[in-house]
Amino acid sequence: MPLSKFESMLKTNEVYFFDTSEFELIVEHYLNVGKHALAKKALQLGLGQHPESINLKLLKVELFIFDNEIEKAVKLLTDIEAIEPHNDEVFIQKATILSKHKKHKEAIAILKESLEFVQDPVDVWAMIGMEYLYLDDYENARFNFAKCIDVDFEDYSSLYNIVYCFEMEENYEESIIYLRAYINKNPYSEVAWHQLGKQYYELNRFEEALISFEYAVLIDDSFIGGYLEKAKTLEHLQRFEEAIENYLITLELDDPTAYVYIKVGECYTKLEQIEIAIKYYKKAVYEDPLLDRGWLLLIDAYSTIKDYDKALYYVNKALQIDDSNATYWRKNAEINSHLEFYDEAIKAFHMCINLGDIDIEVYIALVDVLIASKDFENALIILLKARKVYKDFAEIEYRLFGLFKMKQENENAFNHLQKGLKVDFDYHTTLQELFPEIYTQKEIQNFILSFRSF
Repeated sequence: MPLSKFESMLKTNEVYFFDTSEFELIVEHYLNVGKHALAKKALQLGLGQHPESINLKLLKVELFIFDNEIEKAVKLLTDIEAIEPHNDEVFIQKATILSKHKKHKEAIAILKESLEFVQDPVDVWAMIGMEYLYLDDYENARFNFAKCIDVDFEDYSSLYNIVYCFEMEENYEESIIYLRAYINKNPYSEVAWHQLGKQYYELNRFEEALISFEYAVLIDDSFIGGYLEKAKTLEHLQRFEEAIENYLITLELDDPTAYVYIKVGECYTKLEQIEIAIKYYKKAVYEDPLLDRGWLLLIDAYSTIKDYDKALYYVNKALQIDDSNATYWRKNAEINSHLEFYDEAIKAFHMCINLGDIDIEVYIALVDVLIASKDFENALIILLKARKVYKDFAEIEYRLFGLFKMKQENENAFNHLQKGLKVDFDYHTTLQELFPEIYTQKEIQNFILSFRSF
């Protein structure tokens, strides 16, 4: 074998003779496996033994392009073209260079010209299709990829690209028509059934999507993508037990992923089997500790069953991994609030704001914790800061009323009460929870009742 002979030569530092076709195979092998240093070494030796080889020179052009040495590639191509002006590889490499410079129309023109000289046009059609994709010309891209399919019905790369073109135009109905015609000619293509199911899924035609995915996994019972899409569709149909079965099949077929563990956990959550869901969320965070969705679902699951100690434990573990995640800090604050650990909750809410989470819910939750911990001055400062961003919000106005009333700034207080009542009258009941002693005062009740009468 030329490859083993070449590698043996490298180890012994001896020089063996190879013909040009053998050098081509060796160079192409190393290019395909990404070993460019060895490809260059083989090419250097090959051109040393066969300095006039056009095919080896063309491989050198390919390496120049890969290394972004475009000027060298162009110069060598010009030399080759002078010798073999109709060499199809010359056209292809010229088009590749043009494409790298985003001159896609010029690349298309070169590739179309090459069709007069190439023996097998399929690769050229595929390249033309890709150039049209770069131009967002999906119709012409489809047309060229379809030519590839006509020659090779199992050219799934072209099939994917055709479907992609339809999807970019959001033309799912036409995509379905194309795929059904394809399936009529090639009914045992699991790829086509899978793609057909995805089109139905996009149109919310879940029953038809499910049938398509079932055919895909029937044709190939190891088709992971088919099982995943089938499971997602079953979820939409609220057939959660069956969805779980299909997600679990993918775990048998391949290495486990955090995504699948999360999906199984979500199904169990929807079945209100939280304890089982927690087991899968734990598997997800073990599999991928950097995936915040897993941590958040685990924390929410413990919060759902009011096990706030465990929820706090896991949110702190998540923060050990990523302490700049504002969502983790918000969860931390909320859980500490439930546990009445007000100092920790206040610190966590401040971290949210410092990290850019300035949602009104954060401000209001922070203020409520400050009120609960009797820190009225800081609560007022936070509210006034929030009011600069969120104007005419009842949540802010009612709380300002309560805090100013406690400071006995009655005129200021009643101004905010009136604004709150104008914005959202029914929300005034929050005063009963936050400021019960103020709310029950006859003066306040009369003011609210008199406002209602207008």
